[in-house]
Amino acid sequence: MQTTEINGFLIDEFNQHGLEEKTQGVCPLCSHDRKPKNQKAKCASYDWERGLGTCHNCNTTFQLHTYQRKGASERTYIRPEVVHSEPTTKVTEWFNTRGISQKTLTDLNVGEGSEYMPQTSRKENTIQFNYFMGDQLINVKYRDGRKNFKLYKGAEKVFYNINSIVGYDSCVITEGEMDVLALHEAGIKNSISVPNGATLNSNNLDYLDNCIDYFEDKEKVILAVDSDDAGQALQAELVRRLGAEVCFLVSFDDCKDANEYLQKYGKEKLQERITTARPVPLENVTTFKDIEDEITDFVRNGFKKGFQVGLDNFDNIFSTYTGQFITVTGIPSSGKSDFVDQMVVGYNANYGWKTAFASPENAPTYLHAHKLMRKTWQGMPSSKDIHGEKWNRVANHVNDNYFFIDMERYTLESVLRKGAELVKRKGIKCLVIDPFNKVRDVDCKTEDVNRYTMEYLTKIEMFAKKYDVLVFIVAHPTKMYKDKDGKIEEPTMYNIKGGGEWYDASYHGILVHRDYENKTVKAKILKVKFQNLGENGAEAHFKWEPRSGCFIPNEPAVSETEAMPWE
Repeated sequence: MQTTEINGFLIDEFNQHGLEEKTQGVCPLCSHDRKPKNQKAKCASYDWERGLGTCHNCNTTFQLHTYQRKGASERTYIRPEVVHSEPTTKVTEWFNTRGISQKTLTDLNVGEGSEYMPQTSRKENTIQFNYFMGDQLINVKYRDGRKNFKLYKGAEKVFYNINSIVGYDSCVITEGEMDVLALHEAGIKNSISVPNGATLNSNNLDYLDNCIDYFEDKEKVILAVDSDDAGQALQAELVRRLGAEVCFLVSFDDCKDANEYLQKYGKEKLQERITTARPVPLENVTTFKDIEDEITDFVRNGFKKGFQVGLDNFDNIFSTYTGQFITVTGIPSSGKSDFVDQMVVGYNANYGWKTAFASPENAPTYLHAHKLMRKTWQGMPSSKDIHGEKWNRVANHVNDNYFFIDMERYTLESVLRKGAELVKRKGIKCLVIDPFNKVRDVDCKTEDVNRYTMEYLTKIEMFAKKYDVLVFIVAHPTKMYKDKDGKIEEPTMYNIKGGGEWYDASYHGILVHRDYENKTVKAKILKVKFQNLGENGAEAHFKWEPRSGCFIPNEPAVSETEAMPWE
């Protein structure tokens, strides 16, 4: 059955495992690990129409094909026309007041021209910063006399002056084109600028994604961003994405940015400021000065508010920080994976966080993507919606914010390695491992369950801290008991294999439990490491809405007046 499309998704690779096109055959996940006499045994069933295989030996469902959302690789950008005019004398004189010479304007292709500005609803005379990659004009930044800015509509976002860092083992990243001009004036040619400044709580560095290859050979990346809160937030995200080991930090003391420093102190001092940039503080070594800002903030304001998912009843009992991991447990078919999906969709809506999934049990990938699409859509898209305006908007959103790690054999090492790559290339803030027992730690040779568990969780904790990522681990209980009424008792973290270690090591623990009689789902807080982030033992109750797949708060009714004993 050779087809190019299934359920609205294009087949990216037909028969990705290279299996014989029969209804039964070997399992690509376990057959090679079996005894030699059993390696060719037909232990798996193939459904080529659905693109799924099921192994009767390892009880695993696997994808036969890989899929690509329609239009995922078809995104096109508008390229501006090269229209360059030299700045007039008036504009040149204005640049001179900012310490920028005519030669620098010429070197960096700065132009001038009339352009419609939406802020004023009319054409204005503008300075034009041209963004080149190679010989191709990629984008243009327009600035009028009122400090209004805009980029060329529909053009790709890239770093300004990106050509300048080719062939250098180091570069400087600034927050604005004027800072690049200032550094060029000071003799520092290998400097670039982000295209749209910095904003607080923004993790969407799409221009870095588009230019990441330019940084592969960089041994030193100097971050010379603004000293305000937004600039410092940008600095922290660039360090996280590019790696602390290559990043160096510049402080402009009493000045806001490089251009202001140039005007106040001159070219030589600015050059010295860049060349003496300090490295990001060493890992595993902390001094008072390294954390003085955090200490003063704590003294003034107390604990920082944790991040919330946007479900009022759940937010009342739970919040979290990044750089931690959450253990989610529950009996089979209780909705653990679905609730984790709800959480990451909430974090994305509230904070723009992107998520990567290592979810062997959520195969095939297109169905998992469909679940996220429904939650984002807040409903069930139908065939008539395909490629409509809302479909394209939601599909592009899911494509840009959720990434699925697809492997033949999931190992903890390969998943964390891919997670680190996705931090760098896509800026993910969440990583989901679902379930724990299908993502094994092959480097751990001990048969001691407790020791294995602790080593596993330690590696995850190190990853979470290093990349400032929130990790979710879905862990099935191994021991389930029935009460006197025949109902399965709610598991705890101690019911997971290696239970004591799970409770001790986890920052947070959440139980997801389905009440089939009342058709409700509850999320119970099994553990919070810090009291300001949640309430141990607290519960939030939900109805599950089947069309959208969303959890709707549904708290049990509480009487306004407590019944008296005789009533």
